Amino acid sequence: MAKTSVNFMTDALNLARQAGYDTDPNPRVGCVLVAPDNTVIGQGHTQKVGGPHAEVMALRDAAAQGHTVEGATAYVTLEPCSHHGRTGPCCDALIAAGVRRVVASLADPNPLVAGQGFERLRAAGVEVEVGPGAAEARELNLGFFSRMVRKQPWVRMKVAASLDGKTGLANGVSQWITAEAARTDGHAWRARASAVLTGVGTVLEDNPRLDVRLVDTPRQPHLVVVDSRLQTPPEAHIFIAGRQVWIYAAHQDDEKAAALEARGATVTYLPNAEGKVDLPALLKDLAARGVNELHVESGHKLNGSMLREGCVDELLVYLAPKLIGSGLDIASHLHAAGPLTSLEGVVPLEFRSVDLLGPDLRVVARVAGRDAF
Repeated sequence: MAKTSVNFMTDALNLARQAGYDTDPNPRVGCVLVAPDNTVIGQGHTQKVGGPHAEVMALRDAAAQGHTVEGATAYVTLEPCSHHGRTGPCCDALIAAGVRRVVASLADPNPLVAGQGFERLRAAGVEVEVGPGAAEARELNLGFFSRMVRKQPWVRMKVAASLDGKTGLANGVSQWITAEAARTDGHAWRARASAVLTGVGTVLEDNPRLDVRLVDTPRQPHLVVVDSRLQTPPEAHIFIAGRQVWIYAAHQDDEKAAALEARGATVTYLPNAEGKVDLPALLKDLAARGVNELHVESGHKLNGSMLREGCVDELLVYLAPKLIGSGLDIASHLHAAGPLTSLEGVVPLEFRSVDLLGPDLRVVARVAGRDAF
């Protein structure tokens, strides 16, 4: 059976997924070049940041196979870029190659592009169609869209608990509530994030690495520590070669800051009126640093603060088939408001997926309407 436009765009989306997580801060994009006789003559996806984009990789693939792309159709999951950044404009490369038609899933939300790629293609006589695969392409790059449109990352908070809602024993022990499959999956979510955020309380109590170890990854996400009084020890395990550590504080202490900066950390002061770190301002600052997705693994105090200040877009919750009884309650982590006197004040969520991982349950729930941007 001959392939249709839907099939070709599905192939392009699969290529975009193959781009992995080292394209940050750029989006993950796939491109398929189809000859007038409906045969695939080239394909590619965005490379590591600084490398070629999907369209250029597809054009190179076609050339390597000895194919001409004159009169071909390019199926691409995002508008071809029109500006000079680390690479040249992809729309110009397609025009120069003689592509007749471009089918794109979405316009690029980057203000440097934002429809200009389509305009240049049309001005050169290239037919442009926009829309196929839009929902999938946007979801694949939700963090990039969030950073471009809202000027803040897409924030996902991870919590693990027993079926009766306990995140640990009464004495604080919490390793391990969930089984190996869930822990491995948690590392996969870390790997896809631009940065992992935690609080100084977690650093002091657990001295974690908060890196990706249980799945293969081409790069480690950066680490963000919310530390109002710069209590992070310079010898903490969070300082790992090859990743940046950004520490946000509220009270200036030049001596402590110098010690942390000597370990390679970047210290930024963002106090709010209460003498704590201004969390919404922190998100804006991370966006300016190129963070698309922010993965939160922290204690109940910071988790609650982020929820109450509207800084969380999505919850990643693992539930283990265990009953702990008396212990630390998940409600302390997910305390977004209250005490309420009416259900009208609840935080509405939308279940995105519910999956069984080994013996444990994984629930992904999104704040209702949060992705409408």
